[in-house]
Amino acid sequence: MKTIKASLFATFGTAFLLVLILFFAEKASASQSLERTWQAVQKGEAVALIRHAIAPGTGDPPGFQLRDCSTQRNLSEEGRVQARRIGDFFRARGIEKALVFSSQWCRCLETARLLELGPVQEMPSLNSFFEEPARGSEQTAQIRASLSTFFPKGPAILVTHQVNITALTGVFPSSGEIIIFRTEQNDGGKVLGRFTP
Repeated sequence: MKTIKASLFATFGTAFLLVLILFFAEKASASQSLERTWQAVQKGEAVALIRHAIAPGTGDPPGFQLRDCSTQRNLSEEGRVQARRIGDFFRARGIEKALVFSSQWCRCLETARLLELGPVQEMPSLNSFFEEPARGSEQTAQIRASLSTFFPKGPAILVTHQVNITALTGVFPSSGEIIIFRTEQNDGGKVLGRFTP
């Protein structure tokens, strides 16, 4: 009886030890993968795509005008807090400065400025095509072409809209979500990570 108990204890002990080893190995692997993802951004090997911070509603109101924020759907106070947190999230990962590009929509420009990671440059290809889906493939091609010009100039951040990010990556991001994306010659690109600060 004692021999059976000792044998069972040894078996369960070995199994438990194996589970612990696998658990910590998986954690270490995930941590290394996360570190490689942010190193790719720091080195300019991948870009950070950000869907603008929280702006209540969908699409744009009737009478939308590009240069008149009062006609647009804009960030809420919660969205402004979120945008600042996104900037803090980048700084916590060692990215103090970046090339920052934005859609010309006010909610994107405000998100980009509140990151406080560098001067914001308007990039029309990042503008929303939600109301005009026929423009989607052309704008996505323009974004792809632009991405190659960023490398290897260091960190690059693109603040845009859900439709643009989904068309480029296949990901449906939430407001303020960060998608780390690397362009690749053969298949068009790869999502390296998704983060919601």
